[in-house]
Amino acid sequence: MKNRIVGIVIVGISALIGFIIFSFNRALSSIIDTACTHGTVCPMWGTLRAQTNISIGIVVFIVVIGLYLIFFGKEERIVTKIERVKEQIKPTEVTVENFEKVMAKLNDDEKLILEKIIEAKGTIFQSELVDNTEYSKVKVTRILDKLEGRDIIERKRRGMTNVVILKH
Repeated sequence: MKNRIVGIVIVGISALIGFIIFSFNRALSSIIDTACTHGTVCPMWGTLRAQTNISIGIVVFIVVIGLYLIFFGKEERIVTKIERVKEQIKPTEVTVENFEKVMAKLNDDEKLILEKIIEAKGTIFQSELVDNTEYSKVKVTRILDKLEGRDIIERKRRGMTNVVILKH
């Protein structure tokens, strides 16, 4: 949940608690007023004041926390599983000379797949290659087999799919 929303919820709950405290103190004041014949020197009035001050302090503290979250709470970015895997597998840099030599030896299908891998900065899921091209899963797998056989790419198993990594 976002910090701003949590802050709003906290402020709302503290307002509800404040209302309950106010209602409770009014009821308790009327009970003490009828039960205590000594007036304001009765020890129950002192206890009521102390309880009221403590409860108001707690509500103010909760409101301050809520306001802090609303105005100053930083939003944390949720890192997806795909981003974590891509961060773990850093491909090596591809030079222009290597790229031109490799591209000259490939057919059109292999060139397209290799271009998609390069566009993804050297690391892409095999399922994304299927989605980004009009090729079937089988065709992408066969093309990747050829590229892997030529030591151009490397595939690593990640869950139910492979991560395709460009070699230098």
